[in-house]
Amino acid sequence: MKARLTILCENSIGVPLGVIGEHGFSCHVETDSGEYLFDTGQGFGILSNALALGKDLRKIAAVMISHGHYDHTGGLPAVLKMRGDVPVHGHPGIFVERFYSVGGKRRDIGIPYRRSWLESLGADFRLATDMTEVGPGVYLTGEIPRKTSFEKGDPHMFARTADGRTLDPDPIPDDLSMIVDSDAGLILVLGCAHAGMVNIIEHVMAETGRDRIYAVIGGTHLAFAGDAQFEETVRAIDRYRIDKVGVSHCTGLERASQLHARLKERFFFGCVGSVLDG
Repeated sequence: MKARLTILCENSIGVPLGVIGEHGFSCHVETDSGEYLFDTGQGFGILSNALALGKDLRKIAAVMISHGHYDHTGGLPAVLKMRGDVPVHGHPGIFVERFYSVGGKRRDIGIPYRRSWLESLGADFRLATDMTEVGPGVYLTGEIPRKTSFEKGDPHMFARTADGRTLDPDPIPDDLSMIVDSDAGLILVLGCAHAGMVNIIEHVMAETGRDRIYAVIGGTHLAFAGDAQFEETVRAIDRYRIDKVGVSHCTGLERASQLHARLKERFFFGCVGSVLDG
């Protein structure tokens, strides 16, 4: 299956085509069987960037949500108002109330809209914990087992408990990634990789029965990783013979630069306007 992936929302821009950058992520996917949208950014650039890059969001067959944070879901109302009724795939935990807390200050970072309002705009939520085939050759990973000892998660993220009374550390169990089974091989698209990039890769290998991945693009969350996690991640990239690594969003400039130095021609910046063919 031929596939083309275009990044619509990301922190930086790479093409002088009237696009804008924002803290967030969104990737448009075109395949032989249809078009899809993985995440929607914060909402500032999703429509204008799609227009500038020649992507008609009215044609998408489904929306996929990597996890329930504002910078991946904020553009959902704009997409729904343009597209109308459409399946929206994700994890059942995406609507948990979430916060980022550091230095005594707490910020709301969950989905900024009520589920009922999004449904009134046309969102047909299809939420599952297992791997889901969204379309021919396009999958969501489902919930990722946390097996590595070095991928710890972010200690500043918290979620409201089920009784609504307290906040607990948030392991973000709803962190999902997208798989595109292209002619070139498997393409793995990460929203933020809160589950850990190595955990995600190994889960994809186990679920698909494949022994390698053609490309990984998206947010790796390595900006918040220690040196041990970074080194183990680079080893996994080599172990699974990943040909292309296009980092975005929460990778951070320092870690992105280090990856560039280590991976050389296998590396690219996954900024707004970046295109990957498979």
